[in-house]
Amino acid sequence: MSSATDPVAVQPQVDGPVHGPYPPPPYFEPAQPDRVTRFVQRKWRESPIWVAPAAMLVCMAGAVGYTLATHPTEANAGAAPSCLLKYTTGFICPGCGGTRAAWYLLHGDIPAAARHHALFVFVVPFLLYMYVAWAGRRLFGWQLPQLNLSPGVIGGFIAVWGVWSVLRNLPWAPFTAFYV
Repeated sequence: MSSATDPVAVQPQVDGPVHGPYPPPPYFEPAQPDRVTRFVQRKWRESPIWVAPAAMLVCMAGAVGYTLATHPTEANAGAAPSCLLKYTTGFICPGCGGTRAAWYLLHGDIPAAARHHALFVFVVPFLLYMYVAWAGRRLFGWQLPQLNLSPGVIGGFIAVWGVWSVLRNLPWAPFTAFYV
């Protein structure tokens, strides 16, 4: 029996790409957004151009107001604001000390702020610049250079933050200096 007459050896002619023994993938239509997404997108398109920068500014003002109103440097253990992870386990979370660092930054004490959360102090100028550049371009057409952070830079920062968070919890010198 030759391979030409063997029914297994004869391959059918297929138009288009060959997908092996599997049938071709079905055609999928893009998913339609749900009602909430459509509502938010419609409101976004209809809103004035100043709404997003103003909303960000209100959020930042709320964070500053919260920090100033709670006096985080005078709070006792368990008093608001308190880190639930530190309160229950004794471990310092990656954000622990951020509110106190913000308090000290707002009062101009950069060394004390860096003592409580060095990475927060490092990042604040970049975040403020990114907001001003974005809002200035959006509202006034300013051409300030944008900070374009590549995924590698963001991943590197997250890795440094993770290592720093682990080092803050080590119970021997010199890492006890990071304890807040």
